[in-house]
Order: sequence, then C-alpha cells, then structure tokens
Amino acid sequence: MNSLHDVWRARFTHYMGEVQKYLRFVFTGHLAIVIMFVLGAAGYKYSEWLKTASSDFPSILLATVILGIVLGISRPITLIRKPDEVYLLPLETKLPLYFSKALRYTFGSQIILVALLYIVTWPMLRQVAGLEPLTIFIGLVVALLLKWWNIYSEFSYRWAYKGHNVWMDRIVRMVCSFAMLFSVLNVQFIPMIVLILIIVSYPMSWKKKVQQTPFPYEHFVRLEENRMMGIYRFANYFTDVPNIHGSIRRRAWLDGVYKLIPYAKQNTQEYLIFRSFIRTDDHFFLWLRLTVISALAAAFVNIPIAIGVVVAALSFATAIQLKQALITSNDFRMDMLYPLPKNAREKAAVKIVRYTIIVQAIVVLLAGLGIPYFYVQGLIVLVVGELTLRLSK
Repeated sequence: MNSLHDVWRARFTHYMGEVQKYLRFVFTGHLAIVIMFVLGAAGYKYSEWLKTASSDFPSILLATVILGIVLGISRPITLIRKPDEVYLLPLETKLPLYFSKALRYTFGSQIILVALLYIVTWPMLRQVAGLEPLTIFIGLVVALLLKWWNIYSEFSYRWAYKGHNVWMDRIVRMVCSFAMLFSVLNVQFIPMIVLILIIVSYPMSWKKKVQQTPFPYEHFVRLEENRMMGIYRFANYFTDVPNIHGSIRRRAWLDGVYKLIPYAKQNTQEYLIFRSFIRTDDHFFLWLRLTVISALAAAFVNIPIAIGVVVAALSFATAIQLKQALITSNDFRMDMLYPLPKNAREKAAVKIVRYTIIVQAIVVLLAGLGIPYFYVQGLIVLVVGELTLRLSK
C-alpha cells in the first residue's frame, strides 16, 4: 500500500464484499414478503390516522424525540483491525486522512435512516402540526447537519476517553439534537442561538485531549469486531456463516417449561432437544423472530388474504428451518453412546418443532383477536406447519 488512501480503499472494498455476500440472503424469501406487507399496512394505517388526527396531538415533540434518539446513536465505522496497532504506528501523524474517509462513509451510511424517518414524519408535521413546507425542509437540513455533528462528536469522545461511559455522551447529544430540532420546527430563535453555541463548543471541550492522547487502537478494534460480529450473527439467522456459532444461555426464567416433557426413558431425546432449543440463541431467536413477525402481521394488517399468506410463509419457514437445525447437529452428545434407534432424534425433533408451531399458532390467534375470522390465521399456522413437518425430509 502506497498511502492510507489505498489502505482505506482496500478495506472498504473488502468490507462491502463481506456485507453484500451475506446480506443478500437476508432480504429474500419470506422476509421480503413480510416487509412488503408490513410496510404497506403501516403506510395505510398512518395515512388513515392523519385524516382523523387532532391538532392537539404533540406531533413535533414525537418527531423530534424519535429523531433525537436516532441522531444520538452514531457509532463510527473505522474498519480498524488488530494488526494496525503495530503497522500503522509509523503513520499515526497521517491518520486524520484515513479517519476523514471513515467518518464520511459513516455519515453516508447512517444519514439514510435519518432522512427516511424525517420524510415519514413530514406529512404529520404538515397536516397535524400545520407547519409550513419551508420550515419542515429547514428542519431536514438541520437534522442532516446534526447527524454529522453526532458522528464527529462520538468519534472524538471515544478517542479522548477510550469509549468509557460513552452512554453519557450519547444522552447529552440526544438531548441537544432533540432540543435543536424542536427549536427549529417551532421557530424559536433565542433557544436556537444558545443551542448552536453549545453544539459547537461541545466536541471542542476535549479537542486538546484528543491531540495529546495516542489513538486507542484497542478500543476501536473491539468496536469494529463487535459491529462485524453483529452483522455476521444477523446473517447467520438466514444462512450459514463460517466460524459463527450461536451462544448458549441458560434462560433461567424458562426452566419451568422443561416440566412439559414427562420424566421417562423414552423421552430422553425429546428432553435433550427441547433443552438445546431453549438454550441455543440461533434456534430460540429464530423461532421468536418469526413468531413476533407473524403476530405483528396478524395484529396490524387488515387484509385477511395478506395475513394468511404471511403467517403461512412464516409457519413454513419456522417448521423447515427448526427441523433441519435440530436434526442435523454434528456435536458429540452422551446419548450417542447408548443403543437408541437411529430415527429417535428425528422423531423427537419433529415433536419439539410441532410444539413450537402450536405456540406460534396461539400467539398469532391472540394477536389477531380484533380481526374478523381471526381463528383462521391460527389454523393456517397449524396446517402449514404440520404439512411441512410431514412432507419435508
């Protein structure tokens, strides 16, 4: 590499390749269908609410609080790696060039969410709060500027204090972002001037400390590793990611459910698989995520056919993925030493998945109580789940 510009370009190319390689498996299939129906239903509900919303509704307060929280969460993306603690030391004086590119990418990747949220709140601010389009547009520009300020401030704070108590810094920036947007949308000039002074001086308060403190490689390496691990774990819910294994948690609050499996010799495999399902994050959160999405669709989508398609797709996904995950386990277990029938684990896994489908059907049934023929959705979950278990290999 001839310069830090080449270092950033190479790392950015590798990073985008990694993200695209795995996330292309995420937004396909049943999730794409669910997202389409949920967004359509949410948009319809939102438009209907705007027609009847009272002018007394605190729309400006709600919009600025949500945006303030999103603006405050501005974790920088630096793509720093473990070997940099040694190899970049000779170039430490030139690091600002590298970090300027990193912060620009962070801004470009995070500004999309801010812009989308603001555009969603635009009709509410226009129709309910009665704001002028120019005022709303100025608020959008201010929100984008605040996003850059938040990213720069969090990066500087992490450098100066190695990330210690970063939550306090975030709370301060959330409050400042909320107050600034609230003042802009309410056209309050004196609070705006005071807040501008605070916002400008806030990151400057530790500028000297940043200049005197060596770059904390350990903190930013750990930050990048945690961020990438979060991406890999999310993608691992949809496809196999090498070297990623679901963590194990006891979940003591669910200890009582093990009593549902009768204590008997013939139930050994069933008990072991049930316990593995509860304690393994990949399996448990897979079921939980699909069940919650099904419940949200049943609760907020007012089109019965659409609900049926969504819950059927998610019931199929739950059954097929859990069955394959619970049967095809390559881990050594003590029960392998005992002369049990070859298909004992498969039968036990099917029985456990059937239990999860029943619970999912009950949740969907309860979520759709206010919809006509709500019981049909529960039956669809049961029928599709049972057919998947019987017909799949």
